[in-house]
Amino acid sequence: MTTAPPLALYIHIPWCVRKCPYCDFNSHAQRGDLPVDAYVAALLADLERDLAEHAAAVHGRSIGTVFFGGGTPSLFAPDAIARILDGVAARIDLAGDAEITLEANPGTLEHARFADYRAAGVNRLSLGVQSFDDDKLARLGRIHSAAEAERAVKSAQDAGYANINLDLMYGLPGQTLAGALADVDQALALAPAHLSHYQLTLEPNTVFAARPPVLPDEDNTWDMQEACQARLAAAGFVQYEVSAYARDGQRCRHNLNYWTFGDYLGIGAGAHGKLSDAQGGTITRTAKVKVPHSYLARAAPGGQFGTRQTIDGAELPFEFMLNALRLVEGVPLALFADRTGVGTDAIAARLADQRTRGWLEPDADRIQPSALGRRFLNDVMAAWLPARANRSTAP
Repeated sequence: MTTAPPLALYIHIPWCVRKCPYCDFNSHAQRGDLPVDAYVAALLADLERDLAEHAAAVHGRSIGTVFFGGGTPSLFAPDAIARILDGVAARIDLAGDAEITLEANPGTLEHARFADYRAAGVNRLSLGVQSFDDDKLARLGRIHSAAEAERAVKSAQDAGYANINLDLMYGLPGQTLAGALADVDQALALAPAHLSHYQLTLEPNTVFAARPPVLPDEDNTWDMQEACQARLAAAGFVQYEVSAYARDGQRCRHNLNYWTFGDYLGIGAGAHGKLSDAQGGTITRTAKVKVPHSYLARAAPGGQFGTRQTIDGAELPFEFMLNALRLVEGVPLALFADRTGVGTDAIAARLADQRTRGWLEPDADRIQPSALGRRFLNDVMAAWLPARANRSTAP
């Protein structure tokens, strides 16, 4: 590594109104009043400790993007979000043009709050719509209706938001190709800047994993994916990642930083981070405790919010490819050495093999999945798995 990559900040707010049956994120159904003040204080203490423990990696760097994820961050009122952002800016430089995203559930938003979130510093919204079909929303356990989703988008636009992402799923229980296309068409009619369009999968340790719904078969979901991709392309949305589509100039900078193996601080219950010490030649991953009350207890002086893990050099090709191969355009080959500190000769043989298989495009100066590689992306990524597991150490 000759220089440190861009630096972002992820902030996890773990509470939601109700846990969705497909969700495997670190989210916890709200019980009573939220400990907003205590959690804001814990987040800032978490950030302070990260900055102190990783001083060599973060010294002199600026935060280029901030992402409030969850859970449902919109359960926190604008004044709490403002206090968090003000606290961040008091502890580390926050770029003047920083992209600041707030995830929101249309069923939890008081529409009058949108202008206040903007005043707090939020300049990008990501709304978890998932579908515009009320029957499908009910099957997914969502607490909002299609009409509420439409009102939320329009209210956000009225408040001055131009950079809005809509999350949509396909391959839903009982969904047809026509239904999947109708969801895309209704999303397009709302003129968002960005769409995240991804297939419903049954993840371990979820209600759907324990009691699986009947989903469309593989052929039908593939037909949905292809047809929806074509519809989005015709509307001017460019697919730049496996599940991400954007109008020109509206790609999500925060997620692009993940996919190009950039750095990010992660604060909050269950948050993860990645930090590169270019001078020391090490890359460290951090993970914070998941359970909210345990996380809050760690805010006391002397407490430790989580663990850190130095990534072994043998793991770095897989870590890099797990992100970069998601990008439709891929990345320059030179970025691998720049972001990992490992020479490209260490991956030359595997790159050649994957190009021979037709999984990667033949351009020797890029790491770019082909159309075939994108279809069988899990197989392509699996070929980069290291021979041994990572080693983990506590702070």
